[in-house]
Formats: sequence, C-alpha cells, structure tokens
Amino acid sequence: MNSSNKDTRRSFLKTSGMATLGFMGLYQLINPGKALGRTMAPAALGYGPLKKDPAGILNLPEGFSYKLLTKKGDKMDDGFYLPGASDGMGAFQGKNGRTIVVRNHELSPDSLENSGFGKNNELLDKLSSKDFYDFGKGLLPSLGGTSTFVYNEETGELEKQFISLAGTVRNCAGGITPWGSWLTCEESTLKKGGYDGRLEKDHGYVFEVPATEKIQRAKPLPIKAMGRFNHEAVAVDPASGVVYLTEDRGDGIFYRYIPNAPGKLHKGGKLQALVILGEKSRDTRNWEDSEGPEFPLMKSHKVTWIDIENVESPEDDLRFQGFEKGAAVFARGEGIWYGNKEIYFACTNGGKIGAGQVFRYTPSRNEGKPEEKNKPGELTLFVESVDREILKSCDNLAVAPWGDVILCEDHKHPFLVGVTPKGELYHLAENVGFESELAGGVFSPSGKTYFVNIQGPGITVAITGPWKT
Repeated sequence: MNSSNKDTRRSFLKTSGMATLGFMGLYQLINPGKALGRTMAPAALGYGPLKKDPAGILNLPEGFSYKLLTKKGDKMDDGFYLPGASDGMGAFQGKNGRTIVVRNHELSPDSLENSGFGKNNELLDKLSSKDFYDFGKGLLPSLGGTSTFVYNEETGELEKQFISLAGTVRNCAGGITPWGSWLTCEESTLKKGGYDGRLEKDHGYVFEVPATEKIQRAKPLPIKAMGRFNHEAVAVDPASGVVYLTEDRGDGIFYRYIPNAPGKLHKGGKLQALVILGEKSRDTRNWEDSEGPEFPLMKSHKVTWIDIENVESPEDDLRFQGFEKGAAVFARGEGIWYGNKEIYFACTNGGKIGAGQVFRYTPSRNEGKPEEKNKPGELTLFVESVDREILKSCDNLAVAPWGDVILCEDHKHPFLVGVTPKGELYHLAENVGFESELAGGVFSPSGKTYFVNIQGPGITVAITGPWKT
C-alpha cells in the first residue's frame, strides 16, 4: 500500500446526480474488447446509489450508517496511544456477543508522528524490550505491529483497545486463522543494521497474534519458514490448513505454505510458488509490455506448485527464484481472503490500464498432497478493471457473508467496491472526507457490522445497514 495519505479534508466532489450516473455505469462488466452482454438494474446488485453524507466523510447507500470508533492518538486501555496508519484487520467472536478486531499498523521505525508511544517515544519505557521484535537498541524501535479492540455490537460501543504486537515494520495486511488468531505481515525487507546500525533484526516476516479480549502482547516470533519477502496478506484454507500468501511487488509471485502440522505454523513447513500448468513463467499482468499472450478473463487454468528454497532470502530474491523455476508473475499481490471454498486475491495495478485485477484460486480436493496432481487446483482471472471510475487500485478485500467480495481501494479518492460471484461490480461506499485509502475492511462474525479504516487520519469506522443475508 503505497499511496500518499493526506489528512486534508476534501469538499464533496460529486453531485448526487453525477454519483448516480457513475453508479449506473457499474452494471456492465467489460472483458477487454468484448462486452459480456449483461446489464443489471441497481436493485439487482449492491444497495443502490450512494447518498451524500451530511458530515462529509463517507457516502453510503440508503439505510446505511457509520460510526467513528477510534482515531490515531486515542489513549488506549493499556496506557499507550493508538498508533496511526491503520491497515489490514481481522474480526473474531468474543464473549457474550463481543467482536474482537486485530488491526495492523503500517509504520516504519521513523514514523514518530504515528507512534503508539508518543511523538518522541516518551512512553517507551512502559513496555518491556522483550515485548518488541526489534527494539532498535532502544534508540529507534520498530513502530509497526498490531492493536486489538473489543466492540459490543449490541450497544455499538468500543469497550477496550490495546497494543497486541510490537516491534515489527510496515504491518500491511494479514489474514485470520480458523483457530482464532491473526497472521500479520511485514511489507518490508529491511535488514539488521539498517537505519544507521540501529535495527537489531531482519524484517520481512509473518507473525501470529492471538485474538483475545485480555490486554496482552503476542510473543514477537517470526514464522521464518513462511519466507522473508515483501509480504502483503495471507489466507488459510480451513479444509487443508494450507496458507496462501501474496507479495506486493510489480513482479511478485503467489505462494502457499504447507505446514508440517496444520494450525501450528511455527513448527515449519514447505513454501511453494504457483505455476500455470504447461505455461512456464506465465505473465498474468496484461500490461502492454507483458511477456506472452493476454491472460484471459473468466477462464480456469490448472496449476502446479514448485518448491522455494532458501526461504529466509538475504537478498530478497524469492520471486526471481520462483520465476526462473516457472512461477507465474503478478502485479502487486495485495489483499487475499478465503470464502466460498475459494481463495480471492487482488493485484492492485494489474490489467491493461493498470487499474487492478482480482484472481480466484480454487484449491484441489487434495491440496498439498501428492494426489492433487490428478485433479489440480485452478486459477481464474475473476475481474480486471477497464474503467477507473468503476474500479481502481484494489487492495484489501474480504468475502462478505452473502458471498460477494468487498474491495478497498488504495487511492486518494477511494470507494468500497463490491463484486458479485458472477463478477459484476457496484459501489458500496465513497470516502469524501479525506484524501486517503480505505483499508482493512472486514465483517464481524455476526455479519451485522463492517469495520474499515481510513488510513491517513488513522480512523476506524463501523458500518451497519440492511446487509444481504
């Protein structure tokens, strides 16, 4: 997630008529050079035109509302400040109907204006150095990590929030696990000795954070077998225990991690990269200068997987190793989510106009086992934007309880964009308050509340309304 995030308030940019006109244009999904020949009325997709927000923050459909829950700098229940640059999130069932949300913070060691320890790290001595992955010799601790908040859906009240992982760098996205934890990913390959010798550890790893209502810090232990690279997000298939990982690089590849013991990721496993069967080193980006033929929309491709070696990658070269062995290349793999027994992931600047793609991976019934070669998994280009007014810079995503994919746009004028199982698109929300991306969108376990971040001002909101069942 690399957009510039300004806290500047923007004036409302579109009249209601213009917004409605743009919304109506969403209902024709276009394959490059070929229309699908399907136009649907607004009532058949989404929730109707977006209504102007009197407060000038989020435009939502009729019947929907939002509540501002938190903002960076809020004093939390553990005595620290809520860090800024809120990003990916995971939601979990708490006690007595509570929802536990673990939230990433995409911060570098020098992001002092967003530090949870104060703008001069003046609260640093109130947390043990052992709670940090990288304490930065006490001079420049890594300021990324996660915070956790507890939300009462019945009362609509925030009941608790605290720092739950400390000392990591640029925690961008991640993924929920079936066993009740959040996997948070470093979008960084900083090395020990960086920042003029003050960094104590290499970065570029995945960390596991238990979802708990109790104020506590997760053990800052990297899952090194899952690879060191510019991580973005992960998704776990509950049927197989296999973990899928995206890489935020313009020439990134798509990984899976087969754990030695499902649910116990620290016990090691095998890291692999996806290969399109019969198409070595396939370029899926559909850029004008892409190698090979266009990657077609809505066509399933059987895949195989190749092993990745030297996964701690001192030179940040796993994607090059994978490509040389035949792995497919993707344009900035970003958000990923498991739903409908499939894996969906976004590529933020893929496609002919560079406005974004969404892929769908259908695992084999024998995923990760020798028998999968008899019926391999399949990859499909599910969506490719051909109009930035409809979809641009898709980033974090989540599968809604009713089966649609909800995308967050990484742009100074972003929307939440819904995608039906047939690939039709609609707008769900519009950020008119801040020139900043929307990030981390996730539904509560009940499906009643959609939480999302406005990253620049560090705001988390809860959206409610007449969701589909």
